[in-house]
Amino acid sequence: MRRPPGSRLLAAAAALLLIGGAAGSAAAASVEVPAGLSAGVAVLDRQTGTFTEQLNSSTRFRSASVVKLLLALDHLWNRGPDHTVPAADRAWLEPMLRGSDDDAASDYWSDNGGTAIITRMVSRLGLEDTAPPPTGYEGYWGYTALSARDTVTIYRYLLDSAPVPVRDFVMENLRRSTRCASDGFDQHFGVAGAFEKPWAVKQGWSGFSYEEGTCGPPRTAATTDPASPAPAAAAADVDLTRPALHSTGTVGAGDRSIVAVFTLHPVGTSYGKAYTDVGRLTRSLNVPGATRPAGWWYGTWSDHVNVRPGPGTGNAPITQLPAGVEALVGCQARGEEVHVPPYTNEWWAYLPQYNGWISNIYINSPDNRMPDVKDC
Repeated sequence: MRRPPGSRLLAAAAALLLIGGAAGSAAAASVEVPAGLSAGVAVLDRQTGTFTEQLNSSTRFRSASVVKLLLALDHLWNRGPDHTVPAADRAWLEPMLRGSDDDAASDYWSDNGGTAIITRMVSRLGLEDTAPPPTGYEGYWGYTALSARDTVTIYRYLLDSAPVPVRDFVMENLRRSTRCASDGFDQHFGVAGAFEKPWAVKQGWSGFSYEEGTCGPPRTAATTDPASPAPAAAAADVDLTRPALHSTGTVGAGDRSIVAVFTLHPVGTSYGKAYTDVGRLTRSLNVPGATRPAGWWYGTWSDHVNVRPGPGTGNAPITQLPAGVEALVGCQARGEEVHVPPYTNEWWAYLPQYNGWISNIYINSPDNRMPDVKDC
């Protein structure tokens, strides 16, 4: 681990973003898209039935794992008069919805007709922009075309029209989204990071190196959604080349708001950078019913920074941060002195969204103790 020269001298104003304030507030804001991103956004207030945000909402993106919502709904369509979800289905659907398991998605794709799944669900839900993967890529479920507005339509069906057992099963699993996805990526970006619970999320990512998985040992890339598409795929109607990171779901009591954020990033963008940028975009949105977490957003540096259960290295890490990701700091405290030559720091930052601590030595701050951050 090598700290970039001068990183300790970064101005605090450039390193943090205070987003505290009145609990439960969701002040109106225009969409703020970080430089280099292409974004499609839609936010629907279900209480009023109106959109509070729309930006390129009909633009089609490759869905990555967001398409797993359609795979699940198609599989559960017409499952009998009581619409119960059999135990055998739960064993596969739960990992697919909570941990975004690719193996389960691949099985459903091959067993239920592949592209025919998308054709059926387009007709059933009246989707306007959704389309199967392009010719030559029929086996790549993550190349299904999807837009922000169609994603809102999917959630509206799920919440307002789906049989109650189906709605409750799918939404409960989305509420129990695991921080560490099945392939090793930290999937609590965007909606899951910008707002306090209650939320329910289905995320999507594609085009990032599988070596960037940070929650646990990364798995081999799934053949259905490869990290590096063939160059010829760039000529398709939907961009299959730039890294994609999407955050979708519901926010607030009673699933007050539906949020869909689709983004494409410049080729070569790291997962931590994309994670940070999607977080900044999502925090700019007007999301009725949302509660925004109090704290300070600070940049971090280094690869695989360990998040510990306390301000010391004596206990095994809870998880690891994506490299260079921006993290919410709730407070700071003195703890074990950490040495990363030529630096030494005895201060530790508490990250409430991880319920754990990292050494301040990995925080981009002008001093060992972060300015303006309260003591724990």
